[in-house]
Amino acid sequence: MDGQAPTGLDYRPLIPRRPVAVDRLYSVHYFEYTGSYAYPGERHDFWELLYVDKGSLLVTAGERQLRLERGQAVFHAPEEFHAFSAAGVAPDLVVAGFGCDSPAMDFFRDRTIAIRGEERSLLGRLVAESAAAFSTPLNASSVTQLQRRGAAPFGGEQLLCAALEELLIRLIRREGSPQPGPDGRPEGGGVVAQVMDYLERRVDQPLTLEQICRDNLVGRSQLQKLFHAHTGGGVMAWFGDLKIQSAKRLIREGRLNFTQIAGLLGFQSVHYFSRRFRQATGMSPSEYERSVKMLSEGGPSSDDCANNVHDSIFPFRPDPLTIEAASKES
Repeated sequence: MDGQAPTGLDYRPLIPRRPVAVDRLYSVHYFEYTGSYAYPGERHDFWELLYVDKGSLLVTAGERQLRLERGQAVFHAPEEFHAFSAAGVAPDLVVAGFGCDSPAMDFFRDRTIAIRGEERSLLGRLVAESAAAFSTPLNASSVTQLQRRGAAPFGGEQLLCAALEELLIRLIRREGSPQPGPDGRPEGGGVVAQVMDYLERRVDQPLTLEQICRDNLVGRSQLQKLFHAHTGGGVMAWFGDLKIQSAKRLIREGRLNFTQIAGLLGFQSVHYFSRRFRQATGMSPSEYERSVKMLSEGGPSSDDCANNVHDSIFPFRPDPLTIEAASKES
């Protein structure tokens, strides 16, 4: 031993590759339109994602004429003219405008894509982070620049871009992967996806947690734990939100009155329905109906909760409701 300290290893950094990098944000929207709404169209120099969360949509994308159903998305390339109109059913839409100069984005040209469970969660996170980071209303169609909140959560814009980048990467990776089988089982056979599908098909029924567990062959504590891990809230909270989203869609379609909607969705009475609607959205059913009419007529939205994703159908909720606790108060 010569008393000298050992020489350190010659570490060399690896610079991570970023084949998809979102470095500009132009808009993030969550729209709830009537069944007769039509957008005349536009073109711009950035990418735009259009996702149909509920309902159906007729879309013009350059020279193509498309019909998008629930769960489908299309990406409009820079300078591509695009327009859309509701296909008779009130649609709920996610629209995000962003800048990404990666050659990998060519994958999305002239392509319609089905959005699956985890990818849908990323869209929900994108909308939720946008609502928290920006004061710009999610339902304002005339936005030309996002406005930062004075006290936005730390790192919100970065998390928003990370969610969008992960979504893009997942969709590109999926190319060539086998599609879900004809038996309609949820992706990966996940219990949460199975239960979500079960609830969506029974949104008109007054289900109990015990019945949900029994029909899906899963224990109560296990289901609650899994659901909270995936959505941030409980099973009955998600089911309650689903009923409110269905009610909003029925109100926008304008074919039923509030009493009929309450009965169709399994509420005890129209008064209980109105109270739950206000708890979830911050306005009464009639106030919501007026705000939708104003938006469809091109006027300003009267929705003071324009950026409240608390009642979003997405499985990600930053501040979940506790339906069980609310039920005890009623």
